[in-house]
Amino acid sequence: MTIYLFIEQLINGLIIGSTYALIGSGIALIYGTMRVLNLAHGEFYMLGGYFVFYLAVSYGLTPWIAIPAAIAMAFVLGALVQRLTIHYLLGREGWMFSTIAATLGLSIFLQNAALLLFGEQFQSIPYYVTGVLELGPIRIPAQRILIFFVAMVTIAGMTYLLKYTRLGWAIRATSQDRDAAAVVGIPAERIYMITFGIAAALGAIAAAMLGPIYSINPWSGLPMLLKGFVVVILGGLGSFPGAIVGGLILGVVEAIGVQVTSSEWRDVISFGLMIAVIWWRPWGLFGKKPS
Repeated sequence: MTIYLFIEQLINGLIIGSTYALIGSGIALIYGTMRVLNLAHGEFYMLGGYFVFYLAVSYGLTPWIAIPAAIAMAFVLGALVQRLTIHYLLGREGWMFSTIAATLGLSIFLQNAALLLFGEQFQSIPYYVTGVLELGPIRIPAQRILIFFVAMVTIAGMTYLLKYTRLGWAIRATSQDRDAAAVVGIPAERIYMITFGIAAALGAIAAAMLGPIYSINPWSGLPMLLKGFVVVILGGLGSFPGAIVGGLILGVVEAIGVQVTSSEWRDVISFGLMIAVIWWRPWGLFGKKPS
């Protein structure tokens, strides 16, 4: 592998890793706030991709209108899912297992609903931008630059929201101690619903960016869900900063590993890295060691 090819693969890894970070951060946000392991998170990615496809391709809306509209639709869907399912399970005896079973069932339901509504055809979203950026012998498609830019802006926006806004303070307070947050007037149930909506919106953003590269189909959420779990295990389950770093690490390791071996080894590399981290540091890179 030449130095230029290595740099090109490193850049591609950071670009794909930034979308992994969006997926993983949604899983981490839900788990960190309400201790729910959402096995239906991949379906938010899948449905977000379909929302963008139908708005941009079938209805002919410009992507700069279709994408925000799809993100808003995903947010509403996520909030409704939390309110109609998870809301009634939290606090009951055995609620942690019940929420896992419920989200698994929801994942299967949404996959089959998508199959009935949209069919089994693989759908592709046209590129939003064309052209190639050339830096000497290094060539980077403009679409991939856009993906990285949108992902980084989204991550920066989420970081600002969680650290410097009243909503972010409420989310962090609820995640640390729900009862104490309620004492100071923070409505935990509303925060849970909003958090689920934000996580779904993050999945839709990732789908909107990856839609022109990877096709959308009723089963496209499952691979992203698995990558999301690898990311949160790398970074630490429930850690938002850890999910960001974990996503970037996974993207880079995959890109370089595939270049050294072949594309068939992509998932082997991902899960091999996950197993190594579980063996070496089971609480993740940014997680806290159990006392």
